[in-house]
Amino acid sequence: MKSIVYSFISVLLMFLSIGCEEKQEEQPQIRISPKAEVMQTVGFTEVKVDYSRPGVKGRVIWGELVPFDKVWRGGANEATKFTFSADVLINDKPLKAGSYSFFAIPGTEEWILIFNKVADQWGAFEYNEAEDALRIKVYPIENDFQEWLTYTITRTSDTTADIKLEWEKLKVPFILEVKIN
Repeated sequence: MKSIVYSFISVLLMFLSIGCEEKQEEQPQIRISPKAEVMQTVGFTEVKVDYSRPGVKGRVIWGELVPFDKVWRGGANEATKFTFSADVLINDKPLKAGSYSFFAIPGTEEWILIFNKVADQWGAFEYNEAEDALRIKVYPIENDFQEWLTYTITRTSDTTADIKLEWEKLKVPFILEVKIN
């Protein structure tokens, strides 16, 4: 009888310990670069940016953490994603409605901004230039210090907005335009 009781208790303890391990594994982890989203309606077009916000944390960003002349995901973790509910113009160049991963090739004087047709990517590890929907050349501007990477969308008229990537001591602007039919 004692052996049956001991066996029952052993099995019960085993199941309880498995349950405890599962609960420990299910606890969410704080993201070092938290997710963020910004959305603005311009005309009748919804413009949305989903991204992760890395911090400067005392590091040299441009040219070191983010190398010059190499494709960068425009944030941390998953590639930054832009979604447009209607066709738009980016710096006067057409881009169809839809979702795009967003990449940049930072340079010391100019940057290339890239909207890629593969919307959901992790980092830039599988980036494929053949899938680019649009590339534009822009010029970074000195800015006040910004600890956390931020995207802003500022409406400038009923049909236009300035979009900026801001981080460390740079801002990288471009212009969005929509048509109202």
